[in-house]
Amino acid sequence: MTTIPTASTIRPADFMLLAGRLLLALIFVHEGSTLAFHFGGTIKAMAQSGIGLPLTVAVIALQIGAGFAVAIGLLTRLSAVGLGLFCMATAMLFHANFSIQNELLHFEKDLAIAGGMFVLAAAGAGSLSCDYRLRKTPVSGLLGYRRFP
Repeated sequence: MTTIPTASTIRPADFMLLAGRLLLALIFVHEGSTLAFHFGGTIKAMAQSGIGLPLTVAVIALQIGAGFAVAIGLLTRLSAVGLGLFCMATAMLFHANFSIQNELLHFEKDLAIAGGMFVLAAAGAGSLSCDYRLRKTPVSGLLGYRRFP
């Protein structure tokens, strides 16, 4: 049986992890939703960059799915690594023209977000997360969660 965090057991770091998760997730959920709602334009724009339909759908699914997962703290480490690698790829593939100041800014921003995701992957989601609630359940091993005594 998992214990529910109480006001006396929640640390300030747990609130910071929650705030960080929500802020990091916001950009992915927003961007993925924007791409999905304007799917026709998204397909055209991605095709101009040489990206086909299957990869475009995968990008949208990654941004929305992993973004929500990070926000609620479900499979946080895996989702954060996925989004961190996505940010690094985006920086290198789309924002590597450093002669344009705005591209350099986007490159640095993508690397910074990737860094935040890798820190989140290392730290975990904290006690205000689905991961915390699931780690002591009987199926925790199937989901990749370690069981603690």
